[in-house]
Amino acid sequence: MHTNSIIELNRSAYQKNIDFLKKEFGKKVILSSVVKGNAYGHGVREFVTMAYQCGVTHFSVFDVEEAKVVKTELQDLVTIMVMGLVQDEDMEWVVANDVEFFVFDKYRLTKATKMAKKLHKKAKVHIEVETGMNRTGFEKSELNNVISFLKKEAEHVVFKGLCTHYAGAESIANYYRVDKQIKRFEEIYQYLCKNDLKPEIKHSACSAASIMFPETRMNMVRIGIMQYGLWPSPEVFVNYLNTKKNKIDPLNRVITWKSKVMSVKKVNIGDFIGYGTSFLAERKMKIAVVPIGYSHGYSRSLSNQGRVLINGHRCIVVGSVNMNMMSVDVTDIETIKKDDEVVLIGSQNELSVSVASFSDFSNQLNYELLTRISKTIPRKIIE
Repeated sequence: MHTNSIIELNRSAYQKNIDFLKKEFGKKVILSSVVKGNAYGHGVREFVTMAYQCGVTHFSVFDVEEAKVVKTELQDLVTIMVMGLVQDEDMEWVVANDVEFFVFDKYRLTKATKMAKKLHKKAKVHIEVETGMNRTGFEKSELNNVISFLKKEAEHVVFKGLCTHYAGAESIANYYRVDKQIKRFEEIYQYLCKNDLKPEIKHSACSAASIMFPETRMNMVRIGIMQYGLWPSPEVFVNYLNTKKNKIDPLNRVITWKSKVMSVKKVNIGDFIGYGTSFLAERKMKIAVVPIGYSHGYSRSLSNQGRVLINGHRCIVVGSVNMNMMSVDVTDIETIKKDDEVVLIGSQNELSVSVASFSDFSNQLNYELLTRISKTIPRKIIE
């Protein structure tokens, strides 16, 4: 069991986020909670339990491994949708357990149908179409074959949804590309309807698209980063504020990452701290060693610039972030001792360290830093 640090998930903060999002999108739009990447580092097992308690009943994952974790925790109480990888050997489990999944090529569509016939159950598929992301999805030229196949195999395959994904809705620089995708998606939807094939739902919006392009909300939104209390980009946040009279951030950070001081020592002027010569003490210093490093997800690129909170002070990381440890300058803290609390992400007294500030220092996205946080760190739900 990892004892170096703990991650706390704030249930009331999450409830506020969900209440805000549901109000923003309206009652008719399904909110699918995206919990890929270990629930963006929050811990999928603990997070989905909390999310269900807050009224979330639809979850999107990347692969079957993640789907199985959600299934184990919540059984048949929720809908699970796999957006990415379904290995051949996992198709039986997926169909047998009524797990919905994206289909973006003929091979998977055929495989799903064969398994449905074998199990005497219907495969619940979401047909993903290519609109300009150029990653996964049926091309327009393949649609007639898809239409014919779905009509022929209607007894074995449920056309649950039509979907696509946008290429960078979080940035205004991609406006024309995304706008073109939205139009293509609508054209494809209309084409299917004209050919007497209509999905139960259509969905395309991630967090960014749901705010930047409200027309993409459709029947369902796939919300990742925003439910955790973070914006996809500063542009999305500013775009949201520009539509409101009240210029207050409605999102609340769910995650807090805490550790403790492992040891305290003094360093003489002119001495180097840590590996190599990246930090030279230009005064007599007091250093706190924290048992967190890049193996736990605290990026090595935060060497000499990361910030943590200790005893109500904002402290800078000095020297290189090691695999399992880092050193922090606590010279200006009068009283500090072993086991004093260290906040890596979160608040202490009136100060806070945000994921966004981490990302600025380390040139990483919110998404990247969060998903790198080690799975071995225990997660705990707090009220």
